[in-house]
Formats: sequence, C-alpha cells, structure tokens
Amino acid sequence: MKQPGKTDETSVMFIGVLLPRGAMAQMMYQGKVKQVWSTDDPGVIEFRYTDQISVFDQIIPSLVPRKGESLNRTTCHWFNLVEQEGICETHLIEMNAPDRCLARKFEVIKEPGAIPRDMENVFVPLEVICRHHLAGSGWRRYERGDVGSEEFGFEPGQSLEMGVKLPRPYLEVSTKFEKFDRLLDRQEALEISNLTDEEFDAILDCVLAIDEIIEREASARGLIHVDGKKEFALGDGRKPVLVDSFGTLDEDRWWDAETYEKGQIVSLSKEFVREYYLGTGHHTELYQARKSGTTEPPIPPLPGEIISRTANLYSEMFERLTGTPF
Repeated sequence: MKQPGKTDETSVMFIGVLLPRGAMAQMMYQGKVKQVWSTDDPGVIEFRYTDQISVFDQIIPSLVPRKGESLNRTTCHWFNLVEQEGICETHLIEMNAPDRCLARKFEVIKEPGAIPRDMENVFVPLEVICRHHLAGSGWRRYERGDVGSEEFGFEPGQSLEMGVKLPRPYLEVSTKFEKFDRLLDRQEALEISNLTDEEFDAILDCVLAIDEIIEREASARGLIHVDGKKEFALGDGRKPVLVDSFGTLDEDRWWDAETYEKGQIVSLSKEFVREYYLGTGHHTELYQARKSGTTEPPIPPLPGEIISRTANLYSEMFERLTGTPF
C-alpha cells in the first residue's frame, strides 16, 4: 500500500488515548460512528471507529460492544483486496489498532461546485450507492409509487416484490455535505463535484468493479450483497481513490443466500435495527417531523436483547465476510 509520508509506529499514552509518538493529536471530525484525528504527519489521518450505531441520520443512545473493531477490520480487509486486484488506489496506509487505521489525508471543500477542475488530492463530495436487489429506500420509493419498475431495469408496469434481484446493478448518487442525504441526477452531481464526465464515469466504473469483488467473496461464503455505498477522492492526476469505509454492516446490506433461495429474506446487516424502529413507529414520527419542519423526536435506546443480537451479528459477519476469526 502506498504511504504518503514516513510515520513513527512508536506510541505514547496521553490522557488515556494512544497517540503516535511526538503527536498532539486533535479530533478533526466527529461522525455518527467514527472519528477522524490528526497525526504528526500532515498527510496522514487516523480513523477511530466507535461502538456507536446510527439509523435514519440519528445516533442511537446505545453502544454495541466491539462494533468499532468489526467495522475497522472489515473495511481494511476490503481495501486490501481492492488494491491487490488493481481496481484503484485507496486511502488506507495501515491498520494500526483493532478499531483504528491510518489513511491518506485529502483536502475537503464543502462549497458546492467550488473544487477547481485542476485540483488533485481532494475529496469528492458525493456518495455512490450500488443496488443489486430491490430493498431499503429503493424499495420504499417503488412501493410509494415514486418510481416505476422501469427505473430499476424491468419492463414498464411490471409488478415487483421486495428483494427481487435487479437485471443489472443500479447506481445512485447522493449528496455528502447536506443535512440529510439527497439523491442527485447526473447533471447536479457533476455541478456539485465539478467533475468532468470522464472523471465521474471513472468513479462509477470503479464502484462496479469493486462490487464484483464483493459479490465473488460474499457468494463464496453463502452471502448476498444487496447494496452498499462508497466514497472517493481524486488523487494524483485526478484519478479515483477509494476512501472512508465500505463493505461493512453499516454501509452495505447483506442477506443469507440459502434462506433467500427458499423465499425468505434474513437480514444480516443493521437493517434489522432499522426494522426495529420501523416497527415501533419511530420512523413514521421522525419523517413526519422532518416533512413538517417540526422538532424531531429523539430516538429511543435499543433494548438489551437487540444490543446483544447486534454485537453478535457484527462479530459473526466479520468472520463470514473475511474468512478470518474475530
């Protein structure tokens, strides 16, 4: 893997936090489930994965034991495979702790359309979602009648069931720096990112190639890769660089292949946590509040049974996805 600068692997303990020697690390970004910290190398950042869990853009007030370790080790596994198979460069330098990794730093410009056309080593302010089965928000849009079957590659007017395999991968692009994710058409995605058509298509091609790797590995272990999201930067020569996290239970949706063949969908991702809140009515209350512009209801904590089930799922799925003991 490519290293933008020399790092000292020796560490010191500072107020209970393990830091690279010589570093006065600062938290640069606090996400829903991970933090980004500075290091003593200006070209290197550290990702720290927490045990927090989020759904519907809300952080659940419950911690899931060892979830952060599972996410970090899983995404590092996929990054290594992508680099080994020459799909594209990635931001990963090394996994420096079970729940942490060192990564290349890229410039972040949040103003829509403000990235110069000749700028290199800059984050692309888009998320790319690739769907292989009709599920999640894609299914909900179809069920509401917002889109027809032809949108997903079927014949116009064809009646679809939740979970159906799509004729071909279905790509969506959403915003990155708005309060809530919003789907974009191609033109608006180009305007926000200021990518050329060729650069945009190169990113989409990388997504399809990466998902071929995921499909190969997952199917060999009795799993169905339903969908997932990916993020990119533009590196030297404005070539795509895969960044952030992917291929985990947070970014992707997984089903058990054996039960799917028997007509039953068994969710093996945090989708069942979403389903819990759908069942309690919280999802309905939340989106009614967002639609009307009123105060959002706080998301309740998870019951102990769901926390335990979730913790076991994250560790078990790490083993199924990577073939490595947790």
